[in-house]
Amino acid sequence: MKPKIWAIAILLFSAQFCAAQVPATAPAAEQQAKAWLDVFNSADRSALLAFLQKNRPNAVDRLDSAMEFRERSGGLQLVEIEESTPTRFTAFVQEKDSDQFGHIAVEVEPAPPYRIINFEIRAIPRPAKFAIPRLNQKEAIEALNRKLQEEAARDSFSGTALVAQNGMVLFQHAYGLADRATNAPNTLDTQFRLGSMNKMFTAVSVLQLVQSGKLQLNDAFGKYLSDYPNKDMASKVTIQQLLTHTGGTGDIFGPEFDKHRLELKTLQDYVRLYGDRPVAFEPGSRFEYSNYGFLLLGVIIEKVSNQTYYDYVREHVFKPAGMNSTDSLPEDQPVASRSTGYMKEASGPWMENKDTLPYRGTSAGGGYSTVVDLYRFAMALQQHKLLDAAHTEMLVTGKVDTGHGPDKYAFGFFETDSNGLKCFGHAGGAPGMNGELKICPKAGYVIAVLANLDPPAAQRASDFIANRLPLNK
Repeated sequence: MKPKIWAIAILLFSAQFCAAQVPATAPAAEQQAKAWLDVFNSADRSALLAFLQKNRPNAVDRLDSAMEFRERSGGLQLVEIEESTPTRFTAFVQEKDSDQFGHIAVEVEPAPPYRIINFEIRAIPRPAKFAIPRLNQKEAIEALNRKLQEEAARDSFSGTALVAQNGMVLFQHAYGLADRATNAPNTLDTQFRLGSMNKMFTAVSVLQLVQSGKLQLNDAFGKYLSDYPNKDMASKVTIQQLLTHTGGTGDIFGPEFDKHRLELKTLQDYVRLYGDRPVAFEPGSRFEYSNYGFLLLGVIIEKVSNQTYYDYVREHVFKPAGMNSTDSLPEDQPVASRSTGYMKEASGPWMENKDTLPYRGTSAGGGYSTVVDLYRFAMALQQHKLLDAAHTEMLVTGKVDTGHGPDKYAFGFFETDSNGLKCFGHAGGAPGMNGELKICPKAGYVIAVLANLDPPAAQRASDFIANRLPLNK
């Protein structure tokens, strides 16, 4: 899954709606912005459509995206006006259902009817002056439980959550249904699809091979995959660039994946489909999230270890960590405790996500686990059961800017700062699945949340608790 971002919205409302909602003395741009906020929050599709048709017709084709954004965010609340002139308005906003902050910028024509010239919303790190007050441990856990109970009651969360500190589990609970057809509830033993969280296991595996001297981070990956179709890419992109999403190797998902989804059964099948592509940019020049780069790391693991990727991670990651409920069997093989994923369009019904799933998870993402197993993984990593201290530090220390606030990408892990709580981990998400693991060594916390609903169901919960737990040990 790509790093959390808001889609840019270029929307606005009609003057008559504005006049009904905002004092006429406000500058025109402010009237338009606040009117947009009112109608967006109303979740009234017809009102939003009418607004777009009159004020920004070329944005009508973004109506579905706008409604989906409204569904995910729960609406937006205005926090503070930054600038308000007759033609320009900027302000800070926050999602009603999460701690996510945003910045809104609206420009209008200088004369009536003040149609919108530009309307932009983007996610931003939470400004320091709006920092969330931290609670004591008991209060924070109780707040998380209340939040998840409320979200489960309104069908916006279904999954499990675990919070631990210094080797002691403080909280673990399950919510919602694992299978709506049978009314089977989620439990702490329920396995949830991981999406991109699997990149953590791939990165650990690569560093194990580096630690044993079988791989060199600065080597071009073509040294290990001598038969790779695109020789230029293979000779330029290094193992380290694959690990940090700086190789320009591109993505997996798109029309080609949709066309061949069920034919892609092995990692080599992906190489046969995408291996002729050139690099997208000069390797090492910038960060661009690349599922295909991590797919290639899986192929390298197979080549160097003489095992399948799946056998390698079972033997060298899952087994030593005690992860007995984590694997990546194909979707056509039954897994008794694996939850069904549910996705939906804005205001539509929940639908099973089975027609979007790959044949099998890969080294770029996929497979399934439990919050308990993710906690075991976090503990094994910190106790150096998977890598020695030096290579563990190398694995999780941020190396490249992601373009999203203070977050940096390490090797298969994001290094983050949640309101002063420094953590490393990874999220994963796709239709009908979402999860996040945060490992916060200085404060001693491990936070694991998994959901069988669309993003950001789990990430919203993990951010919520990370922003409120006390920083003292």
